[in-house]
Amino acid sequence: MTDYDAIDFFRDEALVTDPYPYFEHLRARCPLQREPHHGVVMVTGYDEAVQIYNDHETFSSCTSVTGPFPGFPVPLEGDDVSELIERHRAELPMSDQLPTLDPPVHTAHRALLMRLITPKRLKENEAAMWHIADALLDDYLARGEGDFVRDFAGPFTLLVIADLLGVPEEDRAEFRARLQRPEAHEPGIGSTGEETMEHTPLEFLYGRFTTYIEERRRRPREDVLTGLATAAFPDGSTPEVADVVRVAANLFAAGQETTVRLLGSAVRTLAERPDLQRLLRAERQRVPLFVEESLRTESPVKGDFRLARTATTVGGVELPAGTTVMLVNSAANRDPRQFTDPELFDIERANARRHIAFGRGVHSCPGAPLARAEARVAIERLLDRTTDIRISELAHGPAGDRRYSYVPTFILRGLTELHLEFDPADTPGTTGTSESEER
Repeated sequence: MTDYDAIDFFRDEALVTDPYPYFEHLRARCPLQREPHHGVVMVTGYDEAVQIYNDHETFSSCTSVTGPFPGFPVPLEGDDVSELIERHRAELPMSDQLPTLDPPVHTAHRALLMRLITPKRLKENEAAMWHIADALLDDYLARGEGDFVRDFAGPFTLLVIADLLGVPEEDRAEFRARLQRPEAHEPGIGSTGEETMEHTPLEFLYGRFTTYIEERRRRPREDVLTGLATAAFPDGSTPEVADVVRVAANLFAAGQETTVRLLGSAVRTLAERPDLQRLLRAERQRVPLFVEESLRTESPVKGDFRLARTATTVGGVELPAGTTVMLVNSAANRDPRQFTDPELFDIERANARRHIAFGRGVHSCPGAPLARAEARVAIERLLDRTTDIRISELAHGPAGDRRYSYVPTFILRGLTELHLEFDPADTPGTTGTSESEER
């Protein structure tokens, strides 16, 4: 019998492959359970997580990315630590990033982001997705086998976001080369959150988008980057270049990484389930529901953190001011009080879309429509262009005894590689007409 209390969720790798029994252990005790190693209150209940997500006045997002690491700069004492949070916010890791901002600053900066992902721009971006998917599948499928994460999901999501942000065609090859290095991933188990941006993907993104935005402000064009460069805050004021760059870089980095993990888990399910392959090949209208159930059962982001500004009570549990809580999306999305038979992958689940894989409240993922579209396009084109998809037993072992490797972090949930074998169909890629136009 596993002694879950002895396992440090944030430091040990024992739970990387399968964290779900640990989450169930916590929830069986209480949907809000303080883990013993760092004093983090783990929120594994659906209703309780949604309550906290929606209460941005009580719970600050200043530590949303780092959680208990490296710790707050000063002791958080008293019944209201709001003043301490504001006084020392800038000393926290990633303090200038959108996920760590609180209203009203967050409201203004998120408005800039929403200028990037308008319905019109998303529609244009989706039209490009079909071409990007086919171009990558031309090479990937020609070999008859390959690592789906490295050879398709990674470059696909990168090129889609590059298109959304208007990165010039001539620069996209360098983006792939610089951002798809093995080290270009989230910090692993045991990370202190103190890493700097030096020599990181964010440093590259900051440099490139600073150049783009400054150039477009000097010489506007009829393109997406000009729209971003000339965007104003809701009050009409002009953002600093750095503000615009941070928003663009955050969307690029965060959106790509999480969607890669979504695609990996979804396609793994397809390759393990010939019955689902047959169903989705015959009834393509079910693909969106398949994507939602994939998000519910394998949430790409395990959880998000909040810091209690004032003493409060959630689910009957008292939380003193200064308490760090982890909203464990992966656990809440398997809460049996919300989802019947939560361990079962049910493509007909009526309430699957109620999952909180994209969070809730003011910080709900603004890129959710983009991620859903990417997953739908990638899965449809993969099904269109194959007659069968299988897990490589050479790489992952036989059915019933698979070996998979997962990203070793307490934030992300996803495969590091997914080796597939497949039988290509005779259907050629689209060469001049987008799939959306064909349909």
